Amino acid sequence: VEAAVLPLIEFLKTNDDKDGYIRHAGVLALSKIAKSEPILSLLNHESKALRTAAVLVLRKLKNEKITLFLKDADEYIVTEAARAIHDDLSIEAALPALAEVLNQSTFTNEALMRRAISAALRVGTEKELDLLINYAAKQNANEALKAEAIAAISTWTNPSVLDRVDGRFRGSFKRDSVLVKNKIKPFLNDFLKIKNPETLLALTQMITELNLTETNEQLATIYTETTNSKIKTAILPALNQLQNPNIEQFIKSGMEDKEETVRTVAIGLLSNKNVTKAALPALVNGIFKNGSTREKQQLLVVLGKMEADKTKVILAEFVDQLIAKSFAQNLVLELKEAVDSSGDEALKNKMASIKSTSPLNEFSETLFGGNKQEGRNAFNYNSTIQCVRCHTASGPQDGGAVGPPLSKIASILSREQILESLIDPSARLSPGYGSVYLKLTDGQEVNGILSKESEGILTITTTDAEPLKIPVERIAKRENMASSMPPMGSLMTKRELRDMVEYLSSLK
Repeated sequence: VEAAVLPLIEFLKTNDDKDGYIRHAGVLALSKIAKSEPILSLLNHESKALRTAAVLVLRKLKNEKITLFLKDADEYIVTEAARAIHDDLSIEAALPALAEVLNQSTFTNEALMRRAISAALRVGTEKELDLLINYAAKQNANEALKAEAIAAISTWTNPSVLDRVDGRFRGSFKRDSVLVKNKIKPFLNDFLKIKNPETLLALTQMITELNLTETNEQLATIYTETTNSKIKTAILPALNQLQNPNIEQFIKSGMEDKEETVRTVAIGLLSNKNVTKAALPALVNGIFKNGSTREKQQLLVVLGKMEADKTKVILAEFVDQLIAKSFAQNLVLELKEAVDSSGDEALKNKMASIKSTSPLNEFSETLFGGNKQEGRNAFNYNSTIQCVRCHTASGPQDGGAVGPPLSKIASILSREQILESLIDPSARLSPGYGSVYLKLTDGQEVNGILSKESEGILTITTTDAEPLKIPVERIAKRENMASSMPPMGSLMTKRELRDMVEYLSSLK
């Protein structure tokens, strides 16, 4: 009822934002009445509570005149207006006005400015591109926000379909790369004087994405002078993509760096173009003599991508070491992949002839060499395997109770047994979590839950009041019932499986 508008406004003024429930009720009522004129009249009202309520009502009405509140003197009101315009399904007609907030310098809070940056990227005209570049060039702008603006520019031609602020699906855009390159070039010299590491990383990514070859010399100088390993690992691939004339020298320097992360990135850049057949063995020998496991794994990955003519002698020597059991187990997966990628049939047949002593021949290379952190991430967050739905790994509140807790699993099972439990969950039952069928020597049949398994005796819980304790010598046949856990070999790659084994093997 329109007559209720003024009483509701007075109601909100009296509340003065003291009770959030009352404010919500008033805002909801005004939005249902849907009269925007009296709401817009609150634009210059002295009550902050009423101006806040006005923004919330206009948000519900998706009224583009909410942009008027972007000029409010109160930073909270302006930020709420930015949220109303940008978030959820957005008020798209108001996005250009939100982008123009990048021009002002009164308010600088992150919630506001990130939305202005995102709005500029989404609107995507030449005007918004200028706004982003000029903001990134501001001397007094927050470095993290400058980095965000530069990162937005780097994706200008093909932004992510997901919003940079709230992750909502926004659709795909394709834009002219010539425009953004021409616009950014006059600013490159000043940008490349940036010292802040976070901003410099974003700048390097932008240069790589836009293939700005004119920065080659300056990037090379930054790489040579910096001691920051993160900057080095960002600039090395950029120099490679920009086809720096001295890239071989930079890769060699990177491979000799004191930081493992830099050495690993440098190794990953080796290719048919920048290493000769004659030089390759010395590089390989040097890394296999002094490098870390990660570096050796990376080198084997690189060998798998190079021409077989350059690599087959090296790979054949490694296969011979594997046959002689002198090759590191944590590198076997990468070696097998490199041999498969080589296309050399004689080498592939030689590798295939090797029989593992593990009962899980197909997965034996996943026993060693995994990344514990990646395994932990998969355990907690992988939506395909969903380990935490059934198991806990750290505390009782960190997962499900359908399966046994795994917080000390490495104290109970060996690596081989952990792998077997992942590949064939029904092969081993955790006491209290699996059903078993027994046929005894006297013909009696027993079905129940395996509650305990000790040397010589199985304890089975059945419908009887007391558990049955059955000596192993009385058992003629045993069948473990199928586990509800799916075989992980069908859901995970061998690399993922290796990471999971590494993580579970660390839980003691």
